[in-house]
Amino acid sequence: MALNVLFAARDGLWADYKDHLPVAFADAGLGVDLSRDHPPANVDYIVFAPHPALTDFTPFTRTKAVLSLWAGVETIVTNETLTQPLARMVNPGLTQGMVEWVTGHVLRHHLGMDRHIHTQDGTWDQTVPPLAPERKVCALGLGALGAACAEAIAALGFNVSGWSRSQKSIAGVTCFAGDAGMTDALKDAEIVVLLLPNTTDTENALNADTLALLAKGAFIVNPGRGPLIDDDALLAALDSGQVAHATLDVFRVEPLPADHPYWAHPRVTVTPHIAAETRPETAAAVIAANIKRCEAGEPMHNLVDRGAGY
Repeated sequence: MALNVLFAARDGLWADYKDHLPVAFADAGLGVDLSRDHPPANVDYIVFAPHPALTDFTPFTRTKAVLSLWAGVETIVTNETLTQPLARMVNPGLTQGMVEWVTGHVLRHHLGMDRHIHTQDGTWDQTVPPLAPERKVCALGLGALGAACAEAIAALGFNVSGWSRSQKSIAGVTCFAGDAGMTDALKDAEIVVLLLPNTTDTENALNADTLALLAKGAFIVNPGRGPLIDDDALLAALDSGQVAHATLDVFRVEPLPADHPYWAHPRVTVTPHIAAETRPETAAAVIAANIKRCEAGEPMHNLVDRGAGY
């Protein structure tokens, strides 16, 4: 008997996945009836991205697991009607995209590239950047994406520290954990990369107090979540020179309102939530492999800890 898999996401995503998922299921040896219209009582698995049509999971009495198309699950993890296991998305395409975006902007700020790109006025400025080992980079968040970015930056020779809720061990990265650990990780950091999950504990992780820990003239790179930053505190730090520039890909409200101060600030770069994207082909393979594990009675990968929120 075929497994009934419900695709519950916005219309645009169906166009991306309707061909890739059947191929991935077949490659995994799974017989699957993939549909957007299965009756809730007949659904074995839900492939999910947040949308208004599905907020109540109570009718899905047969469903064994919900598989998110997104790495972030803050919009669903607190849903009290969701009692099934929830798996977040971790896939090679998403990770590679994030590593490329983060590495590019870290190198941009490290090398001072903006100075030459934006100042072509005849000034012969021979300011030479330090070498990578002389530059302290802090990665806040050492999950799948944060660890991959920290490793890539460390491989270029940077002096990399990292912080996570629980202690991690990553080659080439000085890892910290806990409240005191965040202070140690941020102390005198010259570039900070934010890849924490969005939880009540991580909201405003960068605030007036933590921004003051950084080296004067530090750079902020945020491809993680908008609420990780106290916006007013960051704007004040930019105006005072404590922070030299902030490259921001995510915001509390998206799209970022046209009248938001970030758009006009000369030391802010806004990118429209494009740092990393789930690639349908690789994501489909991850979903199929996880369903196959569940059907075989094996633990699923990337299950969300509801208590931690990610």
